[in-house]
Amino acid sequence: MIWVLVLILLSGQLQAQINTDNTDTTKKVLYSTNPDLKSTLENGTPVRYKVAELAVSGNASFDTNLLKATSGITVGTFITLPGGDELPRSIHRLWSQGFFSDITYYVTKIQGNEISLELAVTERPRVTKFYFKGVSKTQADELKGKSGITPGHALTENMKMTAVDAIRSYYAEKGFRRVAIDIIERKDTTFDNSVLLYFNINKGAKVKVNQIDFFGNTAVDGLKLKKQMKGTKEMSRMTLYPTVEAFDTTSWGTPYQYSWHDYLSDHGYLTYTKTRNLVSPYVHINPLVSAKFNEKKYQEDKQKIIDYYNSKGYRDAKILKDSVYYTKKGSVNVDIKLSEGHKYYFGNIKWVGNTVYPDSLLNVLLDIRKGDIYNKELLNDKLGIGGGQEAMSISNLYLDNGYLFFQVEPVEATVYNDTIDFVMSMREGPEATLTRVNIVGNDKTNEHVIRRALRTLPGDKFSKSDIMMSLRELSVLKFFDEQKMNPVPEPNPADGTVELTYNLVEKSADQLQLSAGFGGGIGLTGTLGVTFNNFSLRNIFNKKGWDPLPTGDGQMLSLNFQSNGKAFRSYSVQFVEPWLGGKHQNALSVSFADSKFRNGYNYYTGQWDDQGDTASFRTTSISVGLSKRLNWPDPYFQIGAQINYTRYQLHNYYIDQYNLPNYRNGVSNNINLRVTLSRNSVNSAQYPTGGSNITAYAQLTPPFSYFDKSIEDATDPAKKYKFVEYQKYRFTGDWYVPIGPQHGEDKKQFVLKASVKMGYLGKYNPNMPISPFERFQLGDAGMSNNYALLGYDIISQRGYPVYETSNPRYNPDQSGATQYFTIFNKYSLELRYPLSLSQASTIFGLVFAEAANGWYSFKDYNPFQLRRDVGVGARFYLPMFGLLGFDYGIGIDRLRSGQGLGKAGRFTFMLGYEPD
Repeated sequence: MIWVLVLILLSGQLQAQINTDNTDTTKKVLYSTNPDLKSTLENGTPVRYKVAELAVSGNASFDTNLLKATSGITVGTFITLPGGDELPRSIHRLWSQGFFSDITYYVTKIQGNEISLELAVTERPRVTKFYFKGVSKTQADELKGKSGITPGHALTENMKMTAVDAIRSYYAEKGFRRVAIDIIERKDTTFDNSVLLYFNINKGAKVKVNQIDFFGNTAVDGLKLKKQMKGTKEMSRMTLYPTVEAFDTTSWGTPYQYSWHDYLSDHGYLTYTKTRNLVSPYVHINPLVSAKFNEKKYQEDKQKIIDYYNSKGYRDAKILKDSVYYTKKGSVNVDIKLSEGHKYYFGNIKWVGNTVYPDSLLNVLLDIRKGDIYNKELLNDKLGIGGGQEAMSISNLYLDNGYLFFQVEPVEATVYNDTIDFVMSMREGPEATLTRVNIVGNDKTNEHVIRRALRTLPGDKFSKSDIMMSLRELSVLKFFDEQKMNPVPEPNPADGTVELTYNLVEKSADQLQLSAGFGGGIGLTGTLGVTFNNFSLRNIFNKKGWDPLPTGDGQMLSLNFQSNGKAFRSYSVQFVEPWLGGKHQNALSVSFADSKFRNGYNYYTGQWDDQGDTASFRTTSISVGLSKRLNWPDPYFQIGAQINYTRYQLHNYYIDQYNLPNYRNGVSNNINLRVTLSRNSVNSAQYPTGGSNITAYAQLTPPFSYFDKSIEDATDPAKKYKFVEYQKYRFTGDWYVPIGPQHGEDKKQFVLKASVKMGYLGKYNPNMPISPFERFQLGDAGMSNNYALLGYDIISQRGYPVYETSNPRYNPDQSGATQYFTIFNKYSLELRYPLSLSQASTIFGLVFAEAANGWYSFKDYNPFQLRRDVGVGARFYLPMFGLLGFDYGIGIDRLRSGQGLGKAGRFTFMLGYEPD
């Protein structure tokens, strides 16, 4: 016989129930219906019993001993009945696990001071599978990871509510604020005590912001405040009857509206801002900005409003109330009531605790004077605290010189009238020394390749600028994901040391170019090119070093073959060792290339054969170069020298049938020395957001005509150009400037790129003609063509065909005889914005404006006579294929009356590299 004892310990009575899960499920202590036991437990005085036996029933999934241990009641435990709290506390422990829907203690026997109990549990059903209905597969997959539900776990109300909250939050970020969710549980017949869970979701319509109104703002215009709200924007509108639906006009007042009277009184028609203020209630069109309401972004925007007030001197500004409410059309209005407070100014600034740097230097770096408008954000930036990004900040001054433990706290010492005096409380701490520099994540790249790029060495003082320089050097290698490079210092204040770990994520740096085709009579055409940017020459004969090719030493090996059937073929090989000798950054480069163009088309047979025109041009070149990193004026400088030899072989081929009609056969030799000085401080190889890349070089041949007078007097072009002589100079400068704030987790940001390119080709001997080789060709896509075989620099200009004259107004429909300039200028501006900065691909869009031109001599040179163009484009950096890009440019000087833009526009494409 099972005796049941209901034991509820509340106010000394044996009757109660505990419900902590907001359900009707109860946890009970039951007693026997045996009259003697019942009388003893209900009417007797509290007795302390020793548990002699404890049985467990109803547990299908849990181990019996585990349940006993979790309950806290075991054989030998003492409990008091009636009135004791041991059994209720035990039930609480079990209930908190969330695995049971019912927990009951049964009293089965009492003998003297010993008692026998049975713990009966009812397990909650377990979730085997769960589904999201009414949404797309992509959204369902994303919700599975956000719901917090794990198959196999017990189903609780808390689990369901957590999932519902996650679903609502997920769709709220997408602008859906009225999401209806219906949860259906169905028994899973495949398993015992298991359920299938279905979430039927109705997203409803996106909720957009109709209008935003501010109350209490007199010092700052409402449109300026709306501009600070980056994630909460009004939807476009156009109406003759603007309405103001304030939340509570009785207590909040009426939002200020700029009237026609104000507009005329302020002479607003003379300014864009005041005209916009007047028109805004009637017309607001911004198709490029989303107006969906996002609660998270709204909360961030409210803080941005206060930050903006702080930056204008309103230290006490705060939001008193705000309300988001629905309109009749289902959109929302946002009302914000402000208290602006008074405008404050900086007073006296005193430095306390500084022993390393004097007050005078700190004041110069802080650059805040008494009487300046109080600006909390500016103060933090100058001090380098609270996420301040100012490069020349007080914190960076200390961090760059080893003071890792430095701290500064601005304290408002005195506030009088509208002025605030500050005391800068500083703790300099000891100089921190690097004990270890660890590298994590280099699966392919050998450690010595990474370490030689680092500017942080064990034993050095800690320096933030050295860490940033190291990250830039690692970025230039192109072996690691720039967005995931993470240096983590682990300081030890006890002994003034720090251990630094560079966390890296490798990415593929190799590139492949592959295309193929077959043309009638021409034969096989195509391109095959591979570039190994992390090659290892020493591991060629080491099988263990192949993965799948010998990699890891940071060397570059490039192999390329191109064929246009019988008309053209070219192959080249290049090898670069960036650290010759392994101790210093002295780069050795060796390259060889051979190309041949042949015009063998037979117009009678329509085939490429030996009976056709056999004109051909062949170029063979070899070069060896050596460059060295300089430490002065700064470590961004590099100087290099390269010796080049190129052999041009002509067979019935005209280089310039207008200026050199008799030069069809012969061999020309181009022996030159190129000396290059460059400075590259860009912070990213693929999407720079700062820094510059400046290169200047002089390419010089020996003045052969001075050594051999017969060259000057020769009438045979083959003799005159047997040894080419010239002096060539180039300058290229690219500057990158970040524009505006960073956006999103990837810190996307607009970047302005400004470029200047110049070139000049001259001669030594005034009695010699300018070299027909090494000139400049301008226009079109800037990709290599037959003229590149002559050593021409191919300079692009988007929106124009290849130039035929220096006159920018000359605009034939078809290209005629290409001219070969000896001077050129090119200027360009690009505004870029990244669409993706992931390891898989770097993608950004751009708009551009350019101006360029070429001239034949200084006599013709006019730096203000330029061709102009504007347009848009995009770039795609893919791990295996390198750069892919396209532009659409409109040549402004090609526009003609009565013609559309199509006549003045051109698409240009690029593959593998960004053209000049």
